[in-house]
Amino acid sequence: MKQKSGIPAQRLESVTVKKTRGKTTAQQKWLARQLNDPYVVAAKKQGWRSRASFKLIELNDRYGLIKKGMSVVDLGAAPGGWSQVALKEKAGKVVGIDLLEVEPVPGAEIIQGDFTDPEMVDRLKQMIDGFADIVLSDMAPNTTGHAATDHLRIMDLAEQALIFAAEILKEGGSFVAKVFQGGSEKRMLHMLKTGFSVVKHAKPPASRKESSELYVIATGFRPERMKPVLEEIQNSL
Repeated sequence: MKQKSGIPAQRLESVTVKKTRGKTTAQQKWLARQLNDPYVVAAKKQGWRSRASFKLIELNDRYGLIKKGMSVVDLGAAPGGWSQVALKEKAGKVVGIDLLEVEPVPGAEIIQGDFTDPEMVDRLKQMIDGFADIVLSDMAPNTTGHAATDHLRIMDLAEQALIFAAEILKEGGSFVAKVFQGGSEKRMLHMLKTGFSVVKHAKPPASRKESSELYVIATGFRPERMKPVLEEIQNSL
């Protein structure tokens, strides 16, 4: 099987899941999807915490986001897969933050806490000895099943991540965040294009086709141009 950066190039032979007493239809479908997902299988073989690691690997292969010696902040770090990728790309310092407890990631520092805590930015600056080169966010709120509501909730979370990133990124830094398609991501892109020199969006191959998720990739942070954008976001919250 030909691979790039360890990424599966083709589907595995289909695995059929037998009906099991006590499991709901939804649970059976989830198990079947996991067993037939080449990214899940590859993640286990290669030691990644989850299949989501491949999303960052694919984005990094395409855009060259993480370079040797960089300071990386990983928002919503659980279970730790994106921090693992940053370390494999030889980032200098990697700090992950999550509300959940995260199993230690060798080489990274993980904080259990809320990134919106007013004291968090100063705490991280001390940990990375200054400003970050890149802020990564694979965060998503728990879904309700109502597409419009879920879209608004993840866009609110992404904007909160952008506020945080603007306070901790060094000039020229980068920001990557998960969003859902649905209309208001255009507002997010407008704000990013003001505060960053280059803004793109992408759906990596590891992102399931049925998922509405995509990622915004913003590079070339411009602090002075970002100030009015921050005021716009904060006034709308």
